[in-house]
Amino acid sequence: MTEVLFYHLQNMSVENVLPPLLEKSLERGWRVVVQSTSQERTEALDAHLWTYSDDSFLPHATSHASDADGQPIILSAGEANPNGANVRFLVDNAALPADTDR
Repeated sequence: MTEVLFYHLQNMSVENVLPPLLEKSLERGWRVVVQSTSQERTEALDAHLWTYSDDSFLPHATSHASDADGQPIILSAGEANPNGANVRFLVDNAALPADTDR
């Protein structure tokens, strides 16, 4: 069964909240897909994750990367799960994937 958790962001942006959640996910050994609503948003999140902190590194790629299956974090505008992630963050009102247990 799929477990769904909600984060209500009051006065906080996705850009501020997402990196710490991704860091915690990696600490737990989880693979992650971050699903947004557009390719432009995916690219903006990609750029942000490379620069959000001078003393931290989040290994990630977009779903279009040739080595997406080996990345611990994938950023995508679609429902694909190229890295076999067991955690999915839906941002900007992205829809649940069709294969999700509801």
